[in-house]
Amino acid sequence: MKKVWLLGFGFFSISITWSLYNAFVPFFLEKYVHSVALISFMMTIDNYFALFLQPWIGNRSDRTVTRYGRRMPYLLIGMPLAAVLTMLIPFHTGLFTLLLFMMLMNLAMSLYRSPTVALMPDITPDNQRTKANGLINFMGGIGSILAFGVGSILYDSSPALPFIVAGLITLLCLLVVSRFINEKRDRVNDAAMPSDEVSTEPPLIGEKNLLPSSVPLTAKARRISFKSQLDRTTLFLLAAIFFWFVAYQGVETLFTLYGKHHLGLSEKAASFSLTFFSLAFVLFAIPSGWLGGRFGKKKVIITGVCGLMTVFALVGLAENLLILRGQLVLGGIFWACININSYPYLVSTGTEESIGTRTGMYYLVSSLAAVGSPPILGLLIDLLGYSVLFYCAAFSMAVALLCLLLIKGRKSTASPYRTPGA
Repeated sequence: MKKVWLLGFGFFSISITWSLYNAFVPFFLEKYVHSVALISFMMTIDNYFALFLQPWIGNRSDRTVTRYGRRMPYLLIGMPLAAVLTMLIPFHTGLFTLLLFMMLMNLAMSLYRSPTVALMPDITPDNQRTKANGLINFMGGIGSILAFGVGSILYDSSPALPFIVAGLITLLCLLVVSRFINEKRDRVNDAAMPSDEVSTEPPLIGEKNLLPSSVPLTAKARRISFKSQLDRTTLFLLAAIFFWFVAYQGVETLFTLYGKHHLGLSEKAASFSLTFFSLAFVLFAIPSGWLGGRFGKKKVIITGVCGLMTVFALVGLAENLLILRGQLVLGGIFWACININSYPYLVSTGTEESIGTRTGMYYLVSSLAAVGSPPILGLLIDLLGYSVLFYCAAFSMAVALLCLLLIKGRKSTASPYRTPGA
């Protein structure tokens, strides 16, 4: 598990960047835009890139073969770009430059997010992936805690400080991951990799050559089609993922505005309140992975969905900040049950050769949810007030639960790594 801990630094950088982005960029936009729906729409820019790029890049990374491996070239390109652009966001001079920096930063993040996630199952046997997912999400959760806790203090001193620190952390995390993770040495399933025959075809990162010309190429892997991966289990699981992300993404994006305008909290207190959710997630990340391995991923996910649905339904009744933060603690625990087990569950319904493709599918549906959820919930807030936010989130979790209950089984594969309880 040492390599998983080291890979966790990649998740740490992603988590701290997105948490800062979601917590503080709405305050930048609020200076120029006065509609919650429009602010929410602008906050979904990253998901439009994810919608189109991440499934494609995940699929391409399955077929990319270089001396650096399948996934690492995307990290080497995307992470430095994302770090620089993250640091530029608070130095915008108006709405145009703010949106420009946001778009470019999100484009850079989309280049390496799916390959980073796909590295985990690449270097971890199937029977350890739920535990491994708990470990790397533990690292990601620490990033969120720092973003909401320390980030709120830094933001109070200067709005630029949290973004500068996040950019520097991303560069440091790239150094750690690229130094200690070697795909060819650390991968657990050689059958999922193509042979080492020399190929004369161009790199498979895209239509344009995005890799240095000195990178030697090997034979390309067979093409994995999205259609071939869709069976009943996968379709209902993807639908469930979509609806619980509708709830989660909407709440995460709009919570700081909810706290400021509905509860009367300061910007610092509103963002700091999310620390309680993230802290509970971190503390329960590893236990939820153990529970998924012990009792089955599906059962633990269903428990999490039921619990988070209840929490969201009750948040609107919170009468003071202490009760709200207590509910956020429970919400973080239940979200860990869902989030830690869902990606390994989706990967387990496919083959080893389709890991990148299924990672792309995971981000496709989560990005679809994130594209639609904040603007729609923002519009409802404009029409009905902030109190509608958590009731809509609870309803979306109920639909996710229904989709999970419609899953009767999973696709059987010939993979030697399949284990019971997935």
